[in-house]
Amino acid sequence: MEPDNFTFATSNKIVFGWGCRKELPIYAAPFGKHVFLLHSKSVHALDEIEHSLQQAGFSVQRQAFSGEPTDDVMHTLIPEIRQAGVDCIVGIGGGSVLDAGKALAAMLTNGGDLMDYLEVVGKGLPLRNKPCPFIAMPTTAGTGTEVTKNAVIKVIARNVKVSLRDISMIPKIALVDPELTLSVPQAVTASTGMDAFIQVLEPYCSRGANKMVDLFCREGIPLGAKYLPMAYHEPSSQEARTSMAWLSLLGGLSLSNAKLGAVHGFAGPIGGMFDVAHGTICACLLPQVFRVNARKVEELRNPLLLGRFNNIARWVSGEENTTIHQAVDWFIALNEQLKIPRLQDLGIRQKDYNSIIEKSLVSSSMKGNPVTLNRDDLLEILRNS
Repeated sequence: MEPDNFTFATSNKIVFGWGCRKELPIYAAPFGKHVFLLHSKSVHALDEIEHSLQQAGFSVQRQAFSGEPTDDVMHTLIPEIRQAGVDCIVGIGGGSVLDAGKALAAMLTNGGDLMDYLEVVGKGLPLRNKPCPFIAMPTTAGTGTEVTKNAVIKVIARNVKVSLRDISMIPKIALVDPELTLSVPQAVTASTGMDAFIQVLEPYCSRGANKMVDLFCREGIPLGAKYLPMAYHEPSSQEARTSMAWLSLLGGLSLSNAKLGAVHGFAGPIGGMFDVAHGTICACLLPQVFRVNARKVEELRNPLLLGRFNNIARWVSGEENTTIHQAVDWFIALNEQLKIPRLQDLGIRQKDYNSIIEKSLVSSSMKGNPVTLNRDDLLEILRNS
């Protein structure tokens, strides 16, 4: 961890605010008049958004997208969009929709096969050409993918989630309208909200932590502790929804300019093996990952890392004297409040642990964990989660 040394990159423009979706035609105009609109099926303002584009003289091709982006689905969509003659792609939806849009934008201008560019299971080649301009409009407060440089793709044959990653894949414009999250169901608010929360927790302690990202994490950690329960219990609260959208954006800025850790190191492989929401998996793992990491940090007696774990404990509880071990209990209580299941409730059994551990050890996010975790550590986390 070298907090004084860092690089920082993000979208060309971030537009944030209640109702700012109405400004989409203004921001899309410089890219051309042919828009490919990739969207979730349940976007309540979709017709309004399409109409505003058409009124401004755009031709709009709509494509609904459901489920996660898989290599099979992408292999179907890529040839279609290459033939569509679009100037700009607009993604409106949750993290899966935005990741699919980012991948399509990259593949639209780069030849070859998707596997040429995927990490871990593919060739991991860099993009040769800049992606088609992509505007990201999130409808959940979760992944922060509207400002990140990667798209997560599930490779069916390998039962694993990996990334298509390039700095040029950061969306040209992140248009974040918290009002679009009002219709999100309670369980999705919990799952995506925990993902957003963890994405300011892990970068703050990661091997890539730095002074710039610290600003976002210091703002985001107490914000998540306060407003995630509020958004869950009071889903129509403009204050809560705006704060969670802000948290999600902070998480995206943080993870894309630092690193993540063991929670996400596990979540990718588990998500590839089981049909479970990414945020739910992350939430299941958070308390026990925090417990094991904190114990190892104490053993190392690293004052910088220890101070960061103590800061997290204070920020989530709002109490100056909270210990890092009491913070574990706080995270467990939060999971219970949000009705987050345990791993066994998701169909994950002891027989699956070895495969999960093997895949987790080589995952990109695991390499950012603040301490090295061995197989016994990973097994302990899985058993206790």
